[in-house]
Amino acid sequence: MNFELTDEQRMLADTLSRFVAEQYPFATRERIASSPEGFDRAMWRRFGELGAIGALFAPEHGGFGGSGDDIAVVCEHLGRGLVLEPFLGALVAGHAIELAGNDAQRAWLQRLIEGDAVAAFAHGEPDSRYELARITTAATRTNEGFRLDGTKAVVQLGEAADCVLVSARTSGAVDSEHGISLFWVPRETPGLVWRGYPLIDGGRGAELFLRDALVPADALVGPQDEGFSTLEAAVGRGVLALSAQGLGAMETAFAATLEYLRTRRQFGVPIGSFQALQHRMADLAIDLEQSRSAVINAAAALDGPRVARERALSAAKYTIGQIGSRVSREAVQLHGGIGMTWELPLAHYAKRLVMIDHELGDEDHHLARYIALGRSPCDGAQADATSKR
Repeated sequence: MNFELTDEQRMLADTLSRFVAEQYPFATRERIASSPEGFDRAMWRRFGELGAIGALFAPEHGGFGGSGDDIAVVCEHLGRGLVLEPFLGALVAGHAIELAGNDAQRAWLQRLIEGDAVAAFAHGEPDSRYELARITTAATRTNEGFRLDGTKAVVQLGEAADCVLVSARTSGAVDSEHGISLFWVPRETPGLVWRGYPLIDGGRGAELFLRDALVPADALVGPQDEGFSTLEAAVGRGVLALSAQGLGAMETAFAATLEYLRTRRQFGVPIGSFQALQHRMADLAIDLEQSRSAVINAAAALDGPRVARERALSAAKYTIGQIGSRVSREAVQLHGGIGMTWELPLAHYAKRLVMIDHELGDEDHHLARYIALGRSPCDGAQADATSKR
């Protein structure tokens, strides 16, 4: 298996690295984070001009990438700069449209790629606990289309979204994979009520209350009741994106800590010369390599068979969640008291890594999912037989 990036991917990585370093410094990021919208629309368009958004989508839909490697390259550099613009919503909602959208819905893709529109992904619910199929939001057939009723939790940049991908149940039990449908809902749709708030790691989130929200029949994304496979594939890309962002954030936190140990002096020498601290940094360096391997493996498996893909994604998300917590803790401790101050970017990287762990499933969820996906039907039957004894 070839893990080398293509020339185009290397060029994109270099361009993004320079752009984030020069045009998205920490002071700019803090200004954007505290703004009323929680992101910068002009900056979003600039990312579109750079091709950073287009790299997330396939050429047949107006992009020029869409592979696991493309997503990982873009999102790792976004993680290094703690970029707040709505890449995750565009990727997840946009990929669902790529897979199952009609012509009118796919027309939105070009607007997303150019940075002229913002999409949000409204799936999680207050009591869903990361379970992808646990949906209580109801979609009821009407003469004109569907009526949506329910609540969606922590929709990133939901207030600013021009269109929202909403998951709802059209039939089946509350946790059944069958009976899930997806809807493409414009922001001006009557019955959408937003309650926005700032997030602890910057930017804004919102609760979405669907109150007799009426959408036409052509708002349905793909066949009715059969949206789970599309949802799973789209969320899988989001999991990879978050894992790559976590990797980028960890690398930046590690580099900042290494520089601090080289310059902070105690007893007349840099504290990085103390063997105990060297050992701790060596352990973190090994952890970072493990994280990078997990992300590479997930990117390589993204377009492969379902079980292998989902196991690789859960393995990466678990690894990033566990190691991200360790890197954050060690980096802050090695900086001492200054590591917790608002003015030092490190504290913001630590908070972002905590939130990455909780988005689209935390490490406990993905560890359990990895184990469950590894069981064959025979294993399940044998376990059932054993329990009956």
